[in-house]
Amino acid sequence: MEPENPVDLGKSVNPVRIRGDLDPALSRWMWLVKWLLAIPHYIVLFFLHIAWFVVTVIAFFAILFTGKYPRGLFDFTVGVIRWGWRVGFYAWSPLGTDKYPPFSLQSNAEYAADVEVDYPENLHRGLVLVKWWLLAIPHYLVVSAFVGGGYMAFGDDYGVSWVPLLPILTLIAVVALLFTAVYPSGLFDFAMGISRWVLRVQVYTSLLRDEYPPFRLDQGARESENN
Repeated sequence: MEPENPVDLGKSVNPVRIRGDLDPALSRWMWLVKWLLAIPHYIVLFFLHIAWFVVTVIAFFAILFTGKYPRGLFDFTVGVIRWGWRVGFYAWSPLGTDKYPPFSLQSNAEYAADVEVDYPENLHRGLVLVKWWLLAIPHYLVVSAFVGGGYMAFGDDYGVSWVPLLPILTLIAVVALLFTAVYPSGLFDFAMGISRWVLRVQVYTSLLRDEYPPFRLDQGARESENN
């Protein structure tokens, strides 16, 4: 006799889910000014990130002593990450929508970009001491290559510099959009994979989950449930 609600043990729902749906009717030129239109969001996000830092410090001690991330603080932190992702998706990379981001911390299925993080009932007390800096170092190195340029000196006369990958991919994509009215789907998927990697690391280092972020580019607008 089969159970009433069979469970597929081969699949699991990702505790961190990042969505970014490419608008099929993007304007050819609007990407030139969206960074400017988003200035009100930058101002709000500046203060939200100050609050995010304070909340993360409070959560650090709460997890250390109780093994729990206070639910109200958790929802706020996820909301700040969600807000930042929407603004980035709209104004910086991958510039996948022309719809203006909402001024909201809440999840919105109607908007093109969203972040969802499942609330953990318990978190490891000891892990909170090291995961945000020591354990995350390998990811910091990868993320810095994706989104930040740099220069490394080898003596007085020799050095190596590099430019960030994600902005270059986005620039190529929107220049193609300008001349062809089509956003290259392959570049969009790759940019989404990089953004998803970065956001997963942000969730982990914000102490929201204990699961170590995968070293994997999950490309495309939506990730599969069993990744």
